[in-house]
Amino acid sequence: MKTSQKGINLILSFEGFSSKPYLDAAKIPTIGYGNTYYTNGKKVTMNDLPISKEKGVELFSSVLPAYEEIVGHKIKVKLNQNQFDALVSHTYNTGGSDMLFSLINKNAGKEAIRDWFTSRYITAGGKVLNGLIKRRKAEADLFFS
Repeated sequence: MKTSQKGINLILSFEGFSSKPYLDAAKIPTIGYGNTYYTNGKKVTMNDLPISKEKGVELFSSVLPAYEEIVGHKIKVKLNQNQFDALVSHTYNTGGSDMLFSLINKNAGKEAIRDWFTSRYITAGGKVLNGLIKRRKAEADLFFS
């Protein structure tokens, strides 16, 4: 499966765009739409030059398939497009969660999956972040729509 435009829009809306390197909430140098690496595998550093929005889109487009692949390999049950998109968004932001993938593969109930989505991966740097709370809720809402 490939991420739909709805899924891409969800990811981009939460990642936002930065032409200049910045430290994300976990203090990791980041640029573009939440990229911590360039297409050549080089880590983003705080000394990197600014990038254009076009370069940001190129970076995002080059790494998105890796997150789609993670979801595709980890999930063994059939997903609809919204479920796939929600999981790709979550994985793009967190790297993925074996526990979440396991709940889905075991056909856990809606309540258990929604609770997991909305109560985990909402902190960065040891602090609960409203942006992550909103993102997890949006991902859960998309998953169940």
